[in-house]
Amino acid sequence: MQYRTLGRTGVQVSSLALGAMNFGRIGRTGQDEATALVDAALEAGINLIDTADVYSAGESEEMVGKAIAGRRDDIVLATKAALPMGDGHNHRGGSRRWLVTALEDSLRRLGVDHVDLYQIHRWDPATSDEETLSALTDLQRAGKIRYFGSSTFPAHRIVQAQWAAREHHLGRYVTEQPSYSVLQRGIEADVLPVCQEYGLGVLVWSPLASGWLSGAVRRDREITTHRSTFMPQRFDLTVPANRARLDAVERLVTVAAEAGLTMIQLALGFVTAHPAVTSALIGPRTPDHLRAQLAAADTVLPADVLDAVDTIVAPGTDLAAHEKSDTPPALLDSSLRRR
Repeated sequence: MQYRTLGRTGVQVSSLALGAMNFGRIGRTGQDEATALVDAALEAGINLIDTADVYSAGESEEMVGKAIAGRRDDIVLATKAALPMGDGHNHRGGSRRWLVTALEDSLRRLGVDHVDLYQIHRWDPATSDEETLSALTDLQRAGKIRYFGSSTFPAHRIVQAQWAAREHHLGRYVTEQPSYSVLQRGIEADVLPVCQEYGLGVLVWSPLASGWLSGAVRRDREITTHRSTFMPQRFDLTVPANRARLDAVERLVTVAAEAGLTMIQLALGFVTAHPAVTSALIGPRTPDHLRAQLAAADTVLPADVLDAVDTIVAPGTDLAAHEKSDTPPALLDSSLRRR
């Protein structure tokens, strides 16, 4: 396992991190399975575990808490807040009112007195940066969080938050957690350079592109991945973007085979090769999934393989731009771009 410094914090984290989104109802993973995954990940050298309050409505946090009981100090523990938790109008977002409550709920579910990294799951257009950063700074000073970060923020919002922290003399985001894979490279054009400029650690999610890069998705083969059962639109081959992804996957399979790599090794080796990336979040549902992904822990792609990937998916290109989670609101709501 490789270890890297998380931004400018001085904290050393593994280049592969365990994402716990599949713990609970989302991944149909029970407590025994979740604990076994945590055990195997820690034994392999992973020391960063990432979850969120919204994953299976808190169930993931509860499972992580039980799985790490008795070894909290060996783990860099991260969770997130801001996405809706129930139907309440104020049970979401980046307000002080909600973040204080959400963190207390997360600490209770995790069974800990602090988290190492508390992340704002999505930018909240309704809340000022000053409001959110002020609340996070106070929670940090109270000892309930060690650091705080953002997740899936557009590049301009990352910059704005850094300036707001400086202007109001508040703590700043020290990490960003964006989506990044061979098939979704858009953040190379803006988010990753901004993170490098401000010294943010980068924890990338969906490096296997929802299973497209797992080796299980191939032409003339029925798609039966777990994600395809509840996100069928992302695998519908009548959609041009999905056909483009499949074409890219078939070419990437050849590149991986010629390099003596599995598709998973190629995919994870690609994202961890970028100098801005600290860790890639893997989200196994089964021990077999975890073993296949851990095989990429020491994968270092040579220049010729990286060059070959560039010829298939150009740098800075998203093959499924409509799936991006950091699209500015005005592009989604016409009322925001018309007088």
